[in-house]
Amino acid sequence: MHLDYQGFTIRDWQGCDRISASRVISQVLQEYGLPWQPETADRDVVAVEEYYVQTGGEFWVIEQQGKVVGTAAYYPIERGQKAVEIRKMYCLPEVRGKGLGRFILGQLERVIKARGYREIWVETASVLKEAVRLYEKAGYVPATGVETARCDLIYKKVLK
Repeated sequence: MHLDYQGFTIRDWQGCDRISASRVISQVLQEYGLPWQPETADRDVVAVEEYYVQTGGEFWVIEQQGKVVGTAAYYPIERGQKAVEIRKMYCLPEVRGKGLGRFILGQLERVIKARGYREIWVETASVLKEAVRLYEKAGYVPATGVETARCDLIYKKVLK
């Protein structure tokens, strides 16, 4: 996968991205007062091959001028019917407000639907106000069953 959007390159994760992707995610979490948890909630970033590549999911990195400035991913889950969970959708502060999140979410949905999935789930934290607004504007509806300790919200969208 390789996409360009307003000076950003969105591409498939490679092994050499492990450290830079981890830094982006940990920086954004810290910005919002949330913990970086490489042994639990963020284990999937340390073990992308196991959580995404081997399960039929995808992990993308967003680059600007060769620097990783964001991430986005999904993998199949048991919850729901033919469902995936969007994970690790984070952008550094300096690239926010340019429509990038909306673009990436739309691309994730397009790819997920093309692969035959029918439901998308996403867990988030209410302190991530921009993310909550993004999901709600995109038609995600509140659901129940949060599984990640640092998250307090879960949303679901049925693809048509």
